[in-house]
Parts: sequence; C-alpha cells; structure tokens
Amino acid sequence: MNKAETRFKMIKERHKKTFFKAVEEKKADKQMISLCSYIAETKNYFTSSSCSGRIVLLDLAKEGNKKEAAFHSKWHRKVKLKELITEIKRKQNEEELWFKLDSFILHLGTNSLENAKKILKITRKTGIRRAGIMVAEEGKFIIELIGTQTMSFPVKIKGKILLEEEYLKKTLEKANQKLEKNYNQLKEFEKNVRKELK
Repeated sequence: MNKAETRFKMIKERHKKTFFKAVEEKKADKQMISLCSYIAETKNYFTSSSCSGRIVLLDLAKEGNKKEAAFHSKWHRKVKLKELITEIKRKQNEEELWFKLDSFILHLGTNSLENAKKILKITRKTGIRRAGIMVAEEGKFIIELIGTQTMSFPVKIKGKILLEEEYLKKTLEKANQKLEKNYNQLKEFEKNVRKELK
C-alpha cells in the first residue's frame, strides 16, 4: 500500500466513525442514513458531510445578512401551516425572519478520478444537475452534490408579519411539494448508487 492509499484509508475510516457516531447520537438526518451507511461500507467511497434538505425559519441579526443568521425553527420533513404560523408568531430578537427551503447537499469522497467520474455519471442518470469535483489531489477527490429545490423569502421584519395566512398556506404547500421532490431524488440517487458502486 503506497502513501496515498494509506492516507485515503485513514480519511475514509475517520469519516465512517464520525458518521456512525452521528447516527448513534441521533444527529444524522434520517433520510440520509441508508444512503450514507451503504457508501460507508464500500471500498472506495465515503461521505464527509450531508444534509437531506429542510424547511427553516432563520433569524437575521442584521438586515439581509445570512452569514449572521441563527435557526429560529427547522424541520427535516413536511410542515403543517398551524406549526409554521405558531413559529412565525413566536417572540424572538431578530431584525428579520426568513422562510427558507434548503435542498439536499452531499459531499462524497473517493480515491481516484475514475471513481469520481462514476459518481458524476450516477448524478447525471438521477437528474442531479448541480454536481462537480471540489477537491482533486493524489488519492483524494471530493465531489459535491446539491439539489435544486429551494425557496427563500422574508416573513417578518422588526416584529411585523409581512404575509397573509392564505399566501403562507399556498407557499407552504409549494415548499412541501418541493421538499418531497427533493427526498424522492435522494431515494433515486441511492437506488442508482447501490447498483453502480460496490
């Protein structure tokens, strides 16, 4: 085993341990567990980070500054209108409160360009349009996959709710549909991964 192979094996083992610890501590997104568990057991692949997609309410400390945002509420599932309205009305100190639908994001590691290309081929087959190699070093390639089901808009500014309930209802229906589409694409990706990656 050469130096690059030894390094890859160590990196893979470290990420595998981190992932299974997150599962044990119930910190891993349940929609990602099956896919990431399978990848962790393959010879040449690992996952370094992942999020299955979610609906969030974000507190923005300063006007429009998402870098200084804090989670007000988050759900890795479809959301009911009643619970969304309850959370929007809940007292907080934010300048702005934003509704946001985040799509899945997944970072996959492998040990060769050939293996990285296999992942990209699977993403194309699954219809994932945003995928590419982020890191390309000897014995280490990181591929980023990002879904495209997103939404983002302000719902409250300085304590004043900006949107009528009917608008929120229609928008939430759309967001829930998009989230379901996001999760279905992840399932399709896993199905193709299980066929192609051993």
